[in-house]
Amino acid sequence: MEIIIKIVGGLGLFLLGMSHLSEGLQTVAGQRLRKLVAAVTNNRFAGAATGTVVTGIVQSSSVVTVMTVGLVSAGIMTLNQSINVIIGANIGTTATAWIVALVGKVGNIGLPIVAVAALFFLFVKNERVRYTFLSILGFGLIFYGLQLMNEGLGPLKKNEAFIAWFQLFHATSVWGVVKCVLAGTVLTAVIQSSSAATAISIQLAVNGVITFETATALVFGMNIGTTVTAWLASLAATTEARRAALAHTLFNILGVVIFVPFFLRFIMPAFHSFYPLMGQVEPATGNYPGMANPIAMFHTFFNVGAALLFLPFVNQFARLVRLVVPGKRDTRERPRLAVLNIKAISPVFAAEQARREVENMADVTADMLGRFRPFVSGEAVADGVEKSLFQSEEDLDTLQHEVSHFLGTVMSTHLSLDVARRARMLLRVADEYESVSDEVVALLKTLLRMKKHEFAMPEKSRAELVALHDKCAAFHASATAAFKAGKQQAPDVLAHIRSDSTGITAYIKSIRNEQMKRLSEPSAENPVDPLAIVAVMDMLNIYRRLKEDCLNIGESMLDENAG
Repeated sequence: MEIIIKIVGGLGLFLLGMSHLSEGLQTVAGQRLRKLVAAVTNNRFAGAATGTVVTGIVQSSSVVTVMTVGLVSAGIMTLNQSINVIIGANIGTTATAWIVALVGKVGNIGLPIVAVAALFFLFVKNERVRYTFLSILGFGLIFYGLQLMNEGLGPLKKNEAFIAWFQLFHATSVWGVVKCVLAGTVLTAVIQSSSAATAISIQLAVNGVITFETATALVFGMNIGTTVTAWLASLAATTEARRAALAHTLFNILGVVIFVPFFLRFIMPAFHSFYPLMGQVEPATGNYPGMANPIAMFHTFFNVGAALLFLPFVNQFARLVRLVVPGKRDTRERPRLAVLNIKAISPVFAAEQARREVENMADVTADMLGRFRPFVSGEAVADGVEKSLFQSEEDLDTLQHEVSHFLGTVMSTHLSLDVARRARMLLRVADEYESVSDEVVALLKTLLRMKKHEFAMPEKSRAELVALHDKCAAFHASATAAFKAGKQQAPDVLAHIRSDSTGITAYIKSIRNEQMKRLSEPSAENPVDPLAIVAVMDMLNIYRRLKEDCLNIGESMLDENAG
């Protein structure tokens, strides 16, 4: 029983340590992570580099691949871009194997690290310092967890029944390698962490329970098993997102298929030649400490090798994935936020995904303002524009609901202050952009009502409304530019936002006064339809609300910066 407690408890501490390490690093490097994600381009090497660096920082390929599936689902990232990032994430995840390999050589320092780091995390007020020590606390828990697993596995190497069971998975033949691949796949899929599976594999090899060949063959399966998380994230997502999840699985499966035929005949002899001392026994413990580095190196060799093989053929690989997961030819899916397991995705990435979606809302409302302008100016309007404006408003209403639900789920978890402020800002901005779409449709309905009842709008009133519309559209563009620039640059973009708002308000009042004057002083030369004047006054009120919505967007950015 003591052995089981040490192994399972050590594994639990290792997973907790990885979680704390990831959370701390994400919080400290949050701004840089957002910039890296935003920098993803169609350049395959830049995309792979992004996936590698981000995964190395957050210490979880699952987090990065789930984030990638979410961005594809939202229509923010293309399938080709996602494949580049996923290939890079496979390289980045090898950092964990090196941490495990190197940690095993530093001795029993886990508890002292935990003791010191926990004190700083609990009592220091500065958030950046606190989360830096949370990362260090994670390292301490990783150290201590590996120590406990090592102590638990030690006696098992003398247990004949245990050794006999593991003999079933000896990678001494092709069939043995295949069994190891299957075992590694199942183990990783069950515990939902390739990092933990790697740690178990290294500890088993170091303790002499399994051979180097068996440990490295398990690595093949771990790369396949870790793709389960992305599949779970894509179940409720778009077809393109399911393709991204399949790309992750296919990439790892094909990599294994390519490497396995060369495993026993070429790869293993090369590693034994490069690491001739890996089989040396440490007399004091009976362990094989020289096993750790070669296993970590094999993990790196496999993932980097697979990446180099696939990167030149990303376009062809994407076409293969589309053949396997075909879409409906006659319908076009609307991109949407994926319904994600929030435990499997970083809050930093979740906020970034939501921000991209809110940016999309900003672009749609700007387009709606542009499409509506001919209705005000009296120009010819193309067929279908009226219907498209109503459809855009409905789409934004759905998007705003999705963003609110998504961010509400994110905010229900433990968040750093920066991410919490960002999530609140995004909630507010999404609501304001949805309100802008409501105002545009309200303006359209007013003009359609005037047309239906044949209200004649005076040309001077029309010219004033066109000028007002252009002012509001420019004001919307300023608020959107600030939102897209981010909180650091927003104050410069919005330096005159309140004075611009005051100017639009004054202009609306002047138009209202002119309308009242025309109503009270009609003339034979300029006859006035009182109902048309009332309709224009209604439109002035709508434009005022639209201006207030845009002002709220700008002020939410200033509030986030002040926080």
